[in-house]
Amino acid sequence: MSADGSITAAITLTNTGEREATEVVRLYIHDKVASISRPVKELKDFQRVTLQAGESRDVEFHITADKLKFYNYDLDYVLEPGDFEVMIGPNSRDVKKAGLSVE
Repeated sequence: MSADGSITAAITLTNTGEREATEVVRLYIHDKVASISRPVKELKDFQRVTLQAGESRDVEFHITADKLKFYNYDLDYVLEPGDFEVMIGPNSRDVKKAGLSVE
C-alpha cells in the first residue's frame, strides 16, 4: 500500500475490432475472511472507456481502505484485517483476479 493507504489495480484494455468501441470496466472486491457474510463479488468502481480501433489503454482503479470497509454485526463501519480478492473485467463473469492482504 502507498503512504496514503491505497493501492492501484490496473488492467490493459485493447480494442481488437475495426471500429471505435466503448467498454465499461468494472472493479469487484470480495472479502474472503470477514466476520460476517459478505458478497462474493461486490461492485466497488467502474470506468467507461472509449478506444479507437487497435488502441490499447491502461485502466487504473485506486483501492482505498474505504472501499474495503463494511458495516459489521454491531453496525460499526470497519476494515478488518484479512485476505481480499480483487477482480477487474467487463462484467462479473469475465474477470482477472489478484489477491490483497490487509494487516
